[in-house]
Amino acid sequence: MKSMYRAVEITSPGVFSLVERTIPVPGAGQVRIRIEACGVCHSDAATVEAQFPNLSYPRVPGHEVIGRIEEVGPGVTTWKTGQRVGVGFFGGEDGTCEACRRGETVYCQNPIITGVTTDGGYAEMMIAEARALALIPDELKSGDAAPLVCAGITTFNALRNAGRAGDTVAVQGIGGLGHLAVQFARKMGFRTVAIGGGPDKEHLAQKLGAHVYIDAKAQDAAVAL
Repeated sequence: MKSMYRAVEITSPGVFSLVERTIPVPGAGQVRIRIEACGVCHSDAATVEAQFPNLSYPRVPGHEVIGRIEEVGPGVTTWKTGQRVGVGFFGGEDGTCEACRRGETVYCQNPIITGVTTDGGYAEMMIAEARALALIPDELKSGDAAPLVCAGITTFNALRNAGRAGDTVAVQGIGGLGHLAVQFARKMGFRTVAIGGGPDKEHLAQKLGAHVYIDAKAQDAAVAL
């Protein structure tokens, strides 16, 4: 087995470097993942351009990660080597701050953020918290699965808390997140309205499952809705 792996790290704002690093050993509650694919999210620009507070370099960006577990650390009992997993932006909570004690771990005051506070997926492998993993089915291609652990969960989580089947849902903007939201909404039984800034997205919106398309440049979208 090789002792080194390749990664693309940010050494200073806007500067990418392809480097070789020593293969890390996962600590307690962690796993090492051999990466198959990593999406490129707009939030990665904040890592590249030093827009996150208290960001330190060098840092490997990337928080839409799909890969297989290569090694599990001490205390990890719910995952095993060979399993295919995904890791998103939220990489783990401290479990002790006020927000965590309220059960609102997404507002953790000391979160682990993939590609921001810890190294992410622009690499051949990475260390991840076992509690932050999602199981990925083998029939889902890695390139298709990667955006689902960020853009996908963002839109899906909003929709599952938005109402019930039969309600009308409007998706504003049929882009990186919007095209997923339209598909989710239709499959979840919502009456799905897509809102775009011109006629060019109408065909795509209908193909994705929208019942109605509103061109916000041609009409008042609120009135039409």
